[in-house]
Amino acid sequence: MRYKIISLWLHDLYFICRRDMLRFFSQKSRIAMTLVQPLIWLIFMGNVMSGMTRNPYGAALLGVDRYLDFMTPGIIIMTALFIGTFSGFSLVWDRRIGFLNRMLAAPLSRSAIPAGKMVAICLQVMFQIGLIGLIALALGVRFAAGLSGFLLIALIAGLFGAAMAGVSLSIAVLFKSFDGLHPILNFLTMSLMFTSNAIFPTAAMPGWMQFIADWNPLSHAVSPIRTLTVEGWAFGSAAQGLAVTLLFAAIMLIIATVQFKRSIE
Repeated sequence: MRYKIISLWLHDLYFICRRDMLRFFSQKSRIAMTLVQPLIWLIFMGNVMSGMTRNPYGAALLGVDRYLDFMTPGIIIMTALFIGTFSGFSLVWDRRIGFLNRMLAAPLSRSAIPAGKMVAICLQVMFQIGLIGLIALALGVRFAAGLSGFLLIALIAGLFGAAMAGVSLSIAVLFKSFDGLHPILNFLTMSLMFTSNAIFPTAAMPGWMQFIADWNPLSHAVSPIRTLTVEGWAFGSAAQGLAVTLLFAAIMLIIATVQFKRSIE
């Protein structure tokens, strides 16, 4: 009996995930635009800030010979952040066009709806991180941990994207239009990005910001990615980053599920 319940839940999750993935790949402009922004950051920001590594003090703070090597992991995790955070719009859209009501009328598990959307975001992030990796390689970035390390990078980024999707879905259930949701998600994205070590090293921050960065979940995701990119395999850092990000995703899955069920009662 328990096996049958789990099997049905996984089938429902697959249906939700598949539908979101098909919609994602049908929107070629969406894929293109989410790649244009990282490309701009890598090419322009990487070159503008390249002078930092010419200064011995700046190079010591960054721990790399080129700022582009330091920044690439930040671009990877920021891509996951953007994709995950703004995924809440899909729930508002589904409600707006009536598809959410059709899902609720169907014999679908309620918990499979947020879970399926979070899994879809995880897969979308991993797909786009693969494309960003190819761009970074073309610009001269060499991932020290090799292909296996890059696969772990994509997994950590995917889990972080799924966790942020859980945050976004938990907020999106409270709104019926994009107008109220957009400024909240935009504020959340900017706050997490600029109070982390994604763009600048923690050592260069004032004390109060270092404290925030140390508790910022984005910092915990980008640190093992940066280690795998710049230094290579460091199992302690990689395992800790994977564990923290997985725990974050699991917690947000529970919260998103509870919030979603409350919103439809």
